Amino acid sequence: MEQFKAVVVREENGIVSHAVENITLNDLSLGNVTIKVAYSSVNYKDHLAVKAGGGVIRNYPMIPGIDLSGTVVSSTSEKFYVGQKVLVTGFQVGMTHTGGFSEYVQIPEQWIVPLPEGLSLRDAMVIGTAGFTAAISIDALEKMGMNVTNQPEILVTGASGGVGSIAIRLLSKCGYTNVSAFSRKKQEEQLIRSFGAKTVLYPEDLIPEKARPLGKQRFHFVLDAVGGKVASALIPQIHYGGSISMCGNAAGIGLETTVLPFILRGINALGIDSVNYPIEGRLNIWQRFAKEWHIMDQLHVREVDLDGLEEIFSKMQQGTHVGRTIVKIS
Repeated sequence: MEQFKAVVVREENGIVSHAVENITLNDLSLGNVTIKVAYSSVNYKDHLAVKAGGGVIRNYPMIPGIDLSGTVVSSTSEKFYVGQKVLVTGFQVGMTHTGGFSEYVQIPEQWIVPLPEGLSLRDAMVIGTAGFTAAISIDALEKMGMNVTNQPEILVTGASGGVGSIAIRLLSKCGYTNVSAFSRKKQEEQLIRSFGAKTVLYPEDLIPEKARPLGKQRFHFVLDAVGGKVASALIPQIHYGGSISMCGNAAGIGLETTVLPFILRGINALGIDSVNYPIEGRLNIWQRFAKEWHIMDQLHVREVDLDGLEEIFSKMQQGTHVGRTIVKIS
């Protein structure tokens, strides 16, 4: 373990670059559990991490990768033992704490989830932050009244991306049949329908040329993964008493709406944060993936190694990346 490989992002004179380098444990952030990483996954935040001005990394050098799964190789924690299989998503991993695009990581014990029985290390990263975010979005909407018995009209945005594609598959697995998908990628319609979407909608179907404070009530629940203009256009189209969960900003961080949908239709906007989600609730979600939400073999997944990340980042930059990409580390 004297030297091992990792993707390192560096900044010099305002220029941000990244490359696969040989590093040592001394180059890693501190943590009382050392993990040999088996898999990581690629999320939109990882793409931003290697860009200048991406807003994810503030101190360089840094190793990106907000997700990882692997095996404990050393530990001073009473909770985790050598040989134990574990996973980590969120918190500060890959942002201020060296992350999962590395053959080894050192992680504080309070960020680690034991791998539930019924999940493999690969399964965990097929889900990753994207699937975890989709799951807690669905959980939040169900707490606001979404249930299979009523078969409500549900819309999922960002349908070809990681969060959206897993959300559609999860909703289908749960028995929801009236699931519509929003996408800008018409060439991916057949794939999106294969996830379980009844209808695929496009900007011309949902985003009016002139925004109105209140529109036709079309959806009881919206799982929004993109934000910006898309979320702004959808809020006025939610049924009385309905809800929108909001977990992404690929379409922008701005929100242009009025108070009318909230005070005249009583709709609810639910903020979804997967980064600092309480550790005690994380295991419950992951156990559901090991049991009734076991959909990993039904997802569109590509596997690359560390050297293959550059192509994936390029596709994300061009807006042509589809589904989930996992990274086989070791």
